[in-house]
Amino acid sequence: MTTDLTPKRSRALLPLDLVRGFLIGLAELVPGVSGGTVALVTGVYEQLIASASHFLGAAKRLVLGPDRRAGFAAEVRRTDWFLVGPVLLGMAAAVLTVAGAMEAFVGDHPEHARGLFLGLVAASIAVPLRMLPRRERGTGGGRGADVALFAVPAVVAFVLVGLASGNEVADPPAWVVFLAAAVAICALVVPGVSGSFFLLAVGLYSTTLTAVDERDLGYVVVFAAGAVAGLAAFVPVLHLALTRHRRATLLAMAGLMLGSLRALWPWQSGGADDEAHGPGSLLAPTDPVLGPVLLAVLGVVIVLVLLVVERRASVTDRDPARPA
Repeated sequence: MTTDLTPKRSRALLPLDLVRGFLIGLAELVPGVSGGTVALVTGVYEQLIASASHFLGAAKRLVLGPDRRAGFAAEVRRTDWFLVGPVLLGMAAAVLTVAGAMEAFVGDHPEHARGLFLGLVAASIAVPLRMLPRRERGTGGGRGADVALFAVPAVVAFVLVGLASGNEVADPPAWVVFLAAAVAICALVVPGVSGSFFLLAVGLYSTTLTAVDERDLGYVVVFAAGAVAGLAAFVPVLHLALTRHRRATLLAMAGLMLGSLRALWPWQSGGADDEAHGPGSLLAPTDPVLGPVLLAVLGVVIVLVLLVVERRASVTDRDPARPA
């Protein structure tokens, strides 16, 4: 069970949290990779969801009451700002500095990009499975229910990824950008569901990255407004699910991560309009082979290193006097 106690995060973790935020932002730029997956691997996922829920609760109390000032202040104090601040700064740095370069890498070297992130996501599936609480005796369903909770989301994600069109929309209306951002940002906070891949599926991936890279403020403002609306609607639901239905939620997340690997198989035919980074039919490995395979192995190693660093950092945070 997650708790809502006032967080007391060590300020010594600030540089590491900046790196975590950068990695989360970097992941969200890649179709098929979820920023939530990176947050989960680096050990800050539930803290971020809880803090986001408290912040949104503060805004709700301020607007709707009761006890607007007191309620707002209480929820703000429960928000872990020494985590949220550095992570948001790191994410913003990633989006503003490497959006164009990441689009070029994914587009010009799709097999290598997919290989790297295939390894990252595949190794990450173990993370929510390791976090599963023990099944309580007397609860219905047993192992069969667990298998269904894992398999059904995996199949759904696999099928939906295969249905993505990849057609690019050059000049979308503002309401389309708003709604797309609201859905994509929900994908940001769910491991295994890629916000960038959703944008790719509705034809706004390259359009959005180009707008960010070229500082198109009109597009960015509309997109940001949609993202805020999406978070306000979805984060409280997700926080409640992790609190009250933790085992089922984590199993579903792991299944989504498994199904999302469909988007990251390195060898695919070009999607619609021959988008190199778009979804296509799965192919047998063809040249290049060695590069994507080595990068997939590198992705697995990166996840293992992040897990070790996160574990040592969490031990140090719990007991500052104990050596890492």
